[in-house]
Amino acid sequence: MSIKLLPGLYESLVNELIEVGLAEAARENLRAELRGLDAGDSHEYFAQYLAGHIRKAFAALPLTERLEKQVELANRILVLLADSVPTSFDRQQSKVLRAELLIALSLAPIQRADTPLSTSCLMTGTRQDPSLVSQLRKEIATADAVDILCSFIKWGGVRILEDSLTQLTADKPMRVITTSYMGATDLKAVEFLRALPNTGVRVSYDTHRTRLHAKAYIIRRGTGFGVAYIGSSNLSQSALTDGLEWNVKISQYESPHLWAKVCATFETYWNDSEFVLYTEDSRDRLRQALQNERSAGDSDTILSFFNIKPYPFQQEILDRLEAERKLHGRFRNLVVAATGTGKTVIAAFDYARFKREQEGRPTRLLFVAHREEILKQSLATFQTVLRDHNFGDLLVAGSEPEKLDHLFVSIQSFNSRELWKSIPPDFFDYVCIDEFHHAAAPSYQRLLEFVKPKILLGLTATPERMDALDVVAFFDDHIAAEIRLPDAINRKLLSPFQYFGITDSIDFSQIRWQRGGYDVQELENLVTGNDVRAQLVINKIREILLKVSSARGLGFCVSVNHAEYMASVFNRAGISAVALSANSPRDLRLSVQRRLVNREINFIFVVDLYNEGVDIPEIDTILLLRPTESLTVFLQQLGRGLRLHDDKDCLTVLDFIGQAHQNFSFESRFRALLGQTAKRVDEEIEQGASRTYQPGAL
Repeated sequence: MSIKLLPGLYESLVNELIEVGLAEAARENLRAELRGLDAGDSHEYFAQYLAGHIRKAFAALPLTERLEKQVELANRILVLLADSVPTSFDRQQSKVLRAELLIALSLAPIQRADTPLSTSCLMTGTRQDPSLVSQLRKEIATADAVDILCSFIKWGGVRILEDSLTQLTADKPMRVITTSYMGATDLKAVEFLRALPNTGVRVSYDTHRTRLHAKAYIIRRGTGFGVAYIGSSNLSQSALTDGLEWNVKISQYESPHLWAKVCATFETYWNDSEFVLYTEDSRDRLRQALQNERSAGDSDTILSFFNIKPYPFQQEILDRLEAERKLHGRFRNLVVAATGTGKTVIAAFDYARFKREQEGRPTRLLFVAHREEILKQSLATFQTVLRDHNFGDLLVAGSEPEKLDHLFVSIQSFNSRELWKSIPPDFFDYVCIDEFHHAAAPSYQRLLEFVKPKILLGLTATPERMDALDVVAFFDDHIAAEIRLPDAINRKLLSPFQYFGITDSIDFSQIRWQRGGYDVQELENLVTGNDVRAQLVINKIREILLKVSSARGLGFCVSVNHAEYMASVFNRAGISAVALSANSPRDLRLSVQRRLVNREINFIFVVDLYNEGVDIPEIDTILLLRPTESLTVFLQQLGRGLRLHDDKDCLTVLDFIGQAHQNFSFESRFRALLGQTAKRVDEEIEQGASRTYQPGAL
């Protein structure tokens, strides 16, 4: 007897019939992938295999004597197992030839999901579970058909599955059911799905009666190893990546009764007149329905400006600082905290605790940074935490302090005023140096050599420097506490982001390399006035963003000329943009920032202006338009868009990557995005790395 094995995924023990089928498949040049069983769980596969035959045998018994015969057979099986363990089940066409599973049959290697096809499981959105988006990509890649049922569909969710859905529908069918409920669905997402070949979309417009809340992703396979993900995840970026969503994976093989019900229910919905086929002519109807729903749900949200209690993760860092000092006697401490997690807030609470503990003794404070904006924000933070709006004095160009007891000073003013000549080294009891990665520069050496405080606190998001100078050495190679970018996003402290590495039209490999980076003038000459490249940038933002006119973006450029050129090109293309630099008047910078927040303009092109120290939580798009050699600067630029804000689901990052110089390294930045993993960076990228901070990213 022979068997025809269909190409696709399997999880079958190899018996004589399968072996015959494999021999026939080999003659058709199909590749059989076999995997040895693990002794720790092999009993599950064998028991499942036996259960299938027992089920068939029991079901074949005549009704008149079925119960009696089933009891008799069950007992005989139990006796046999008890007497014969270990044993084999030796029947024609069913004898297991070896302890191996057939898991795939294909012309090329197939990537499979991280959970088995033959058993069900629960995914809860925690870091211990794979992300739903990573599993859907792998499942869709081996599907023969896909059905999706969601109450709403967001462009961010469709976008991270765009490649998978496009490849699927090239020759396989897909059906999608959704609603206009709450106006949450994005019209662009539905339009994209409608335009795919072999795809049908149905929409319910009656949100008052239907209110479909079910979410299901049904992966059909001709091999009989289909799966369905059913739970709380709509087709949105947050639900597929970083939400605490619960989704059960149902196995067709293990639970045929559940599978049949899922498929039958979907068919019922699909054929229900309540769900209307969406066509090219339906666009206006859906747009109006979504607008009506959104208008009905309008409400004003009042946000608290600042909470004077530390967040739990900040308290963890404060506790570690206290332990460093009281248990280990370390009073020079470095805190590494990702941009946007509140480094200055941590410092303010740490100083407040120090002040309480001094019980009336002097608590003179020196806070040092290299930008006036950082100092002003930091002073405001300390005043809020200490509940004293008269606290502190600024010493920057054009500003004179009344006294030095609580001084917020720029490093430039510290040096130009030669403060070390007017105060003793131990004058300040508590010294905090923000953006401590700058401390390796000569301008900081006089400060570090001079001050002798009771406590010195360094703050930075990235202690690593591209010039190999080691700022951690100042703290005896010890970091007191840290929360890096991946951990901060996993904890929902920062916005998740979608990173798109876009092939650039420019070849940077021949640009002169000097002092650890590209020659800036050559770089500027290559990108400024390059209309082909500028058009590529415009084409990509129109392709990737939901609505360009709603974007609030920053574009990081090579030079002032490059920034002005990009702003000019965008304005000519109908995309409102402005160029700013560090030399732009402060009033102009503030007015442009307000216009961006109000969406009066959509993009600000800058050189080094917004790398650090300025917070615009509304920023939802970052354009990286130059190769950035410094990991610190790269993460700072990324950090400009990672602040949480109610008006954005995620940050979109477009990194235009050309042929790089041989000395340019991408590994450090991708490692910083991925965090610590057991795999090499290239392996993570090739296998579609998708954590909460990069849905659809690398």
